[in-house]
Amino acid sequence: MKKQNIRTLSLIVCTFTYLLIGASVFDALESQTENRRWTTLSDIEKMIMNKYNISPDDFKLLETLILKSEPHKAGQQWKFAGSFYYATTVLTTIGYGHSTPNTIGGKLFTMFYAMVGIPLGLVMFQSIGERLNKLSSVVIRKAKRLSGCTEIEATEINLICVVTTLSSLTIAVGAAAFSRYEGWTYFDSVYYCFITLTTIGFGDMVALQKDNALDTKPEYVIFALIFILFGLAIVAASLNLLVLRFVTMNTEDERRDEAEALQAAQGAVRLEGDVITADGSILSGQLGENNAVYHNISTTTSMCTCTCNCFRRDSDLQLGPTVSMPVDSLSCDQLSMEEYEQVMEVLMVPRTRVSI
Repeated sequence: MKKQNIRTLSLIVCTFTYLLIGASVFDALESQTENRRWTTLSDIEKMIMNKYNISPDDFKLLETLILKSEPHKAGQQWKFAGSFYYATTVLTTIGYGHSTPNTIGGKLFTMFYAMVGIPLGLVMFQSIGERLNKLSSVVIRKAKRLSGCTEIEATEINLICVVTTLSSLTIAVGAAAFSRYEGWTYFDSVYYCFITLTTIGFGDMVALQKDNALDTKPEYVIFALIFILFGLAIVAASLNLLVLRFVTMNTEDERRDEAEALQAAQGAVRLEGDVITADGSILSGQLGENNAVYHNISTTTSMCTCTCNCFRRDSDLQLGPTVSMPVDSLSCDQLSMEEYEQVMEVLMVPRTRVSI
């Protein structure tokens, strides 16, 4: 089995195993808390309905009203600032879900906009990541040269350390700013930054969604957008180093297999129906023009002592390093099948059906 197939199967098994482990851990961590919250919310719902004499239908209407009015606390979501924020979440595939189009035109445009914007964004961030890694390599080489290191080339380990440090600093600074503006705890802010920069985008915590921030805090809007774009470029640099290395392994193995097949074919004897390699394995057969049977004559091997043009020594032929010669056109005497088989036995070539 090819290395590529083994690697693919291994990745499938590892991924599903990882999913099973994750499901088990989340079940253990969250299921009891979920049950307690649901019980508490149900008790509060019954208490409110009994206290204010609200029917179940009216209570559901009240729930819908509260949920629908939540996005409007950020200000006007579809003015330019809010629309730019929404377009950023589409192009970067974060998809918070805090604001969604309601019109048919808006939904159609979102689909077409994403079809063009998502590939464009991926290419842009990947290109920025490559340039960032290139810049990091230059800085690392200069730092090593100034410190007197004998080996000044930037290794992958050096680059991974750099992008990891930059990612940590970006999340730390962003978390401090969001904690200040949003009133979140620092841990929740770190969680938000990580979910955002990995483009998971659950939408449980979204910046710029209260106190009319989109309309009254332009500096905070600019900071949030720069944080997303710059942070995603840092993440792209990390992916360029880690993920793409594994992605290109299959391509490298395919090229290696093609090179080995080409090398094996160079030393092959080509007959009708089969190709017999130097180690005795049979690959395929090949015919020349006018159904002439071809075989390769290596310059390092003397085929026989015959003086005719069919099986003369290579040194007498004075041809190139590897020559393809039609047996039926070079024979000085028209060989019968019996004579041809005798010659093949002298050459120690396995008997093969050949048309003469």
